[in-house]
Amino acid sequence: MNSIVKEELIRKEAVKEIAYKMLIAARTAPKGKGIDNLVLAVVEGETIEEISKHLKILGEKYEVNSFIRDAENILSASVMLLLGTKVQPIRLKKCGMCGFDNCDKKSLHPHIPCVFNTGDLGIAIGSAVSVAMDNRVDNRIMYTVGQAVIDLNLLGDDVKVAYAIPLSATSKNPFFDRK
Repeated sequence: MNSIVKEELIRKEAVKEIAYKMLIAARTAPKGKGIDNLVLAVVEGETIEEISKHLKILGEKYEVNSFIRDAENILSASVMLLLGTKVQPIRLKKCGMCGFDNCDKKSLHPHIPCVFNTGDLGIAIGSAVSVAMDNRVDNRIMYTVGQAVIDLNLLGDDVKVAYAIPLSATSKNPFFDRK
C-alpha cells in the first residue's frame, strides 16, 4: 500500500521549519566586536492578526498607505519573523560613526542606535532571507511591520529598530504581487 502526503497538508509546517532555520542564520551572522544585541522571534496566527490591526491603525493615523497595504498583505503569511536590535554601543575606543564623539556621549542618547546595531541587524536579515531563498520560500523584508512590532513592544523595551519578514509558499509571491 502506498502512502501519499499531499503538499498542502505539510506546507505550513515546512514553512515554519524554514523560519526556524532563518532565525538560526540570523543569530549566527557576524556581529561587530562579537557583541550580540539582536532579538529574534517567529510569530503566526493571532499574533500576525494583532500586528496587522495595529499596522492599519498606524497607517490611518499617519496617513501612510503602505502601512495599510502591508497590514492586509501580512495576513497571507503562514509565519513571520521579527528581527530587532537593542541600541547599545559596542564600546569601541575610536568610532564616531553614530555622530557622537565616542560611545560615552552616544550613551547619553539611548534611543539613537549605534551604527553597529543597525549594521549587524542588516547582516542578520540578509543571512535569514538567504535561507528562505535557498528553500524557495516567498518573503519580503518589511520596515512597516517593524514599526508596529516596536509600537506593540513585542520584542521588549530595549528594541528600538525592527523589521519583519513574512513567509509564504503559494503559487505566486503575495508580498511582491500586491496592490
